[in-house]
Amino acid sequence: MFFAMQKFMDFKDKVVVVTGAASGIGAAVSRSFAAAGARLGLLDLDAAMAADLARELETGGAQALAFGCDVADQSQCSKSFESVLEELGGVDVLVNNAGITQRSAFAETSADVFRRVMAVNFFGSLYCTQSALPSLIEREGHVVVIESVGGIAPVLGRSGYCASKHALHGLFTTFRAELRPKNVGVTIVCPGFVKTNLQARALGGDGRVTEHPQSRVGRQIPAEAVAHAVIKAVAKRKPLVLLTPVAHLTYWMTRLVPTLYERLMARQLKAELER
Repeated sequence: MFFAMQKFMDFKDKVVVVTGAASGIGAAVSRSFAAAGARLGLLDLDAAMAADLARELETGGAQALAFGCDVADQSQCSKSFESVLEELGGVDVLVNNAGITQRSAFAETSADVFRRVMAVNFFGSLYCTQSALPSLIEREGHVVVIESVGGIAPVLGRSGYCASKHALHGLFTTFRAELRPKNVGVTIVCPGFVKTNLQARALGGDGRVTEHPQSRVGRQIPAEAVAHAVIKAVAKRKPLVLLTPVAHLTYWMTRLVPTLYERLMARQLKAELER
């Protein structure tokens, strides 16, 4: 079922490419754009799951093609976008969503974990954006990056994850300024905690999937809420989207009273772990 939404502009026949499309936020975003009439390029490490989603969207009347792609591999990104251009004709909207997370104290986290998180979260978005850029410029398209509150503020126990998201923030704010004269829009989306299966695959300090429980502040929101915000933001070419009251509060506290924010976050997360 497509997520019910108001259409703010006509996406009919626009080509939307979503990375990490097979599940979670990526799948929800893909369904929303399909419901708005877009043609979808679905990139995911799990090619079989991406193909399943493509079939689902086609059953609903959309055109959707699946491409197996490890976004951490630059050559795979290049080849995937060559296929997208050949099969779909171009890229109007790119949604950089593919990502992994990490839960472990900095002192207990190996450098390899930082490299892996950066490879997927930061370089994956970089490679895909570079691959799509000529078409985005030609079509005066739009780029979305699913960042995080962790991209605008520190989050205890997520040093690798935050490092990758802060890097994305720096990259795409600069990219937005450079591409403005070419009429290419950039939207940075900062959700709080989202209810997906991402946390079930979080890396621990040793690089294996951790069994350490997730701690969070505020309520989790569904992936469909993120997707609804994304499509509205693209339609309006909004530069930044902060989802949930916690995200808004975090954004302003880290700019106005950063030391207080860090103290309150530490206290809140400690209380969560002690429950």
